Amino acid sequence: MFKNVIVKNPGNSFVNGLTTSDLGKPFLEKLYEQHDKYVEALKKCGVEVTQLPANEAFPDSTFVEDTAVLTPEFAIISNPGAAARNRETEDIEPAVKQFYDKIYYIKGSGTLDGGDVLQAEKKFYVGISDRTNKEGAQQFKEIVEQEGYEATIIPLKDFFHLKTGIAYVGDNRMVLAGEFVDHPAFETYEKIIIPKEDEYSANCIQVNNYIIIPAGYPDTNRKLLDLGYQTIELEMSEFRKHDGGLSCLSLRF
Repeated sequence: MFKNVIVKNPGNSFVNGLTTSDLGKPFLEKLYEQHDKYVEALKKCGVEVTQLPANEAFPDSTFVEDTAVLTPEFAIISNPGAAARNRETEDIEPAVKQFYDKIYYIKGSGTLDGGDVLQAEKKFYVGISDRTNKEGAQQFKEIVEQEGYEATIIPLKDFFHLKTGIAYVGDNRMVLAGEFVDHPAFETYEKIIIPKEDEYSANCIQVNNYIIIPAGYPDTNRKLLDLGYQTIELEMSEFRKHDGGLSCLSLRF
């Protein structure tokens, strides 16, 4: 069960952030409304939300997931792989220190985005991507293994981040899309398979008794409801324009 969540408000500079999509420019008013509803949904899930102010100097910094990985026992401050985002950890580190005494760091030439890290109970999966390199993934693996976790490194072929196409929803179940559907690393899990046209909905988040999913994917919603999950659907159009998904917007612990 999660007790706490850290989020960071988006700023006006969000429109100048990094993106690989061609979905157009975000509408700020709609963006802020979607973020407010995201925070409301988290509170409905029974967590305390720490809401950090926007930092206009870092347009992408509302995507707090990439700056840290938080476990029940320790925190890891990452080393984001995009040069424009690398200093976002400066705002996150003080917030993390409010909750953690044991903090590790990805250092030197190692880069790691939290969006490339998936935790499933005592196992971690770490994607090597344009943002997370082998050195960063190896540093992460060594840290968590000394803390009693397992870690599997997975080079990505198509997805931007590991969690773009996968989510762990408890009960030994994985939501999987694209390159992960038949990946041997996930063969021991019960699979909830998301087809190509609904791929964006694979980035969903389990927060205590709910699974939060993007709105507009009735088939994904039905699959989860049929398995007995309670779902909350949220509009994510403006964050998606800058490659953002539901998991990107929070650190849950």
